[in-house]
Amino acid sequence: MKVAGFIANRIAFNQQRSFSRFIIRLSIVATVISVAVMIITLAFANGFQETVSQKVFSFWGHIRVQEKQPYKALIAEETPIQKDDILAHSIKKNPQVASIHPFATKYAMLKTKDEIEGVLVKGLDKTYDFGHLKPFIKEGRPIQFNDSTYSREIMLSTYTASQLNLKVNDRILIYFIRPDSSGETKIRPDRLTVAGIYKTGIEEYDRTFAIGDLKLIQRLNDWDSVQIGGYEVFLKDYRKIDEVADDIYATEDFPLTWDTQSVKTISPNIFDWLNMQDVTRNVLIGFMIIVAIINLITCLIILVLERVRMVGILKSLGATDWTVQKIFLRHSLIITITGIIIGLVAALGLLYLQKETGFIKLKEEAYYLSEAAVKIVWWEVAAICGGTLLVCFLVLMIPSILVRKIQPVKAIQFR
Repeated sequence: MKVAGFIANRIAFNQQRSFSRFIIRLSIVATVISVAVMIITLAFANGFQETVSQKVFSFWGHIRVQEKQPYKALIAEETPIQKDDILAHSIKKNPQVASIHPFATKYAMLKTKDEIEGVLVKGLDKTYDFGHLKPFIKEGRPIQFNDSTYSREIMLSTYTASQLNLKVNDRILIYFIRPDSSGETKIRPDRLTVAGIYKTGIEEYDRTFAIGDLKLIQRLNDWDSVQIGGYEVFLKDYRKIDEVADDIYATEDFPLTWDTQSVKTISPNIFDWLNMQDVTRNVLIGFMIIVAIINLITCLIILVLERVRMVGILKSLGATDWTVQKIFLRHSLIITITGIIIGLVAALGLLYLQKETGFIKLKEEAYYLSEAAVKIVWWEVAAICGGTLLVCFLVLMIPSILVRKIQPVKAIQFR
């Protein structure tokens, strides 16, 4: 083993100019690129999927509890349900549930002196944790609630604010269509103050929604204080949405006319698109693995052919086939490990630079992000490095078998 290691090290670190030296460097570069691309691809894919999905979850929660409404679109008012604090408390006891909040939505028209814009006002109450929306707030603050009456504040998206030329603390007229006691519809105006301006980066949300007080929605719909549009449930682990949704639906005394819906089913276009990224990621990683394998096999074959005379001399001196094979395998492992280490350092350096500076920009209208998001999962990084080393070692056994077919007499005479 010591002899094989000594010879392999001499070959690997030989500074003499030769074709094999160029091939070795080329192989190391190819391994570096393959490992770096796989790590960077996974980090960007993980960051992209998590950041976009968390935007959706932060805006809508993970699960919505509301009246059964088959084929209901996201942008639509809800059928009211009776607020049930006992049931809400029971749902909150689920170990996977972080919080639960009532909500309701109502169509409205916003009007300034020169402009008019339609929105769907999402009403929340004082129990709502605005920490979910805080990352999206670009100016101002969340709305503040009153105990005695409804809040006269509203939060607008940057899109709506720019369309109406509004800034924080500006006053705006808001018109609601409200049915009266005779069944006829009337337009009811109100004046609200812009408390904050937010931007999710998801065009469908930014063009449609405004954030207001749930009490205002109840008042406009002639609902009493226990009528709401539904509940938003936030979970501790988004990967357990379907499981928790089923658990909530199976809760004792859960109304038969109510339903639990994963936000993934409410915004399927976004999540279907995110799932497609898995296919792209896997294809790219597959290509990188194939490139690394073919590159190393070619490298080893060239190294064996260039060292045929050395193989013949070693065999004539009594070296076994396995001893000679170990020389080339060790040499190849030096190339592979060097490539993996350099590729790992290069990938982590670029990812750290992206996290700190965000120099890779994206078109937010198309990707929901203004810059590429990064999430490094360390077990995936270890799996790439370990898997690359293992696969390459196993594959490298194939060309090293060529050594067994080399005859000492013919090898010594080989030119």
